Amino acid sequence: MRMPLRAKLEKLLLSPAEEWTVATVIVANAVVLGLETYPAVEARIGGLLLFLDRFFLWFFTVEIMARLYVSGLRFFRGAWNLFDFSVVAISWIAAGPFATLRALRVLRVLRLVSTVPSIRQVVSGLLQAIPGVGAIMALLLLVFYVFSVIATQLYGQAFPEWFGSLGRSAYTLFQIMTLESWSMGIVRPVMREFPLAWLFFVPFILVTSFTVLNLFIGIIVNAMQVEHEAEMKAEQKMRDQAVHEILDEIRSLRAEVRALRERQEGGKKRC
Repeated sequence: MRMPLRAKLEKLLLSPAEEWTVATVIVANAVVLGLETYPAVEARIGGLLLFLDRFFLWFFTVEIMARLYVSGLRFFRGAWNLFDFSVVAISWIAAGPFATLRALRVLRVLRLVSTVPSIRQVVSGLLQAIPGVGAIMALLLLVFYVFSVIATQLYGQAFPEWFGSLGRSAYTLFQIMTLESWSMGIVRPVMREFPLAWLFFVPFILVTSFTVLNLFIGIIVNAMQVEHEAEMKAEQKMRDQAVHEILDEIRSLRAEVRALRERQEGGKKRC
């Protein structure tokens, strides 16, 4: 019995070889897009790069069409499928009449996110961490607002370039939070005018750089751990289901063998 075309395509698209092929093409496409940024390379093999660019675009398009053919409208129910479809669609728009958007072709490289399971797991964890990250962002903005108001009132007149307004104070404090030239560039000059200024800046650094920002890391790591555990549970559930199916088949085979033996014994008794 011949396998239908849809079943053949589904088996091909779900195979590890297909995933590695798509990942390899994505990496090759990224290399080609990078080579196009060099004028010397573009002048020597520009025609080849253009051909490869078109080939990669058609490869991704055919792959998306095959997945649409296999899944039908169910294709658009998956978030990663919508992501892949959008990337390919944007690539066609950039290759069409909107040639000024050619730079958007580099978005094809993002297909690695949905193709490589490990990267997909990281992105899923980051998406799950969004609510917690939002809460930390709100806390950080509140801290920034309080310290910006205090800094403007304390140091605004003496250092208007850094603390002359609420916006300037917030930007200066952001620089201090990143620890970029915070001591010699900002705090020590302020301390020449206000010797006790360290009582303001040191607690600010402790609260923002060493406390609030570390909460970001904690929430993201926790979300990734939850995502990993959920994936492990899903895999375990699939394995358990496969084992149960095998056991059910074994039980049914035993029942059939038992029934055949009983028939054979019944036939011998009649004879």
